[in-house]
Amino acid sequence: MAEDIRHFNIRVYGIVINENNQVLITDEYLLDQKMTKFPGGGMKFGEGPADCMKREALEEFGQEVEIVEHFYTTEFYQKSLFHKDHQIISIYYLIKFKDKIRFNISTTPFDFHELKNGNWSFRWIKIKDLSDEVLSFPIDRHVARLLRKKYC
Repeated sequence: MAEDIRHFNIRVYGIVINENNQVLITDEYLLDQKMTKFPGGGMKFGEGPADCMKREALEEFGQEVEIVEHFYTTEFYQKSLFHKDHQIISIYYLIKFKDKIRFNISTTPFDFHELKNGNWSFRWIKIKDLSDEVLSFPIDRHVARLLRKKYC
């Protein structure tokens, strides 16, 4: 259990909500598996959470975002599903794009040609439909419940 944990893995994610009460999610193929999650990723040493969110947005979306407000930080123990000696701490921000969206948004999950590590696609999903079955990770599922409570 917790006595095996030797490292923190801090993750930072962006929640984009459009005028149709839909949230942007990403379907990714990483570590040789499919996953559906909120856009974002790992914080680097020497980087603050807000800077991480802005960097991840540039890497994933290819465009800048503005942080609207902090939404949630993990309040429970979560062991990493990928690294046996890591504890996950996730920070979620409500964000918006500084400009009109310039990247492709799909209507189909995992809308890429091959299952190759590093491939991803984005899609909108109604907040009310953001169920545990849609998202791959426990903290994202918790955040989805918070979003449904706040926006539905």
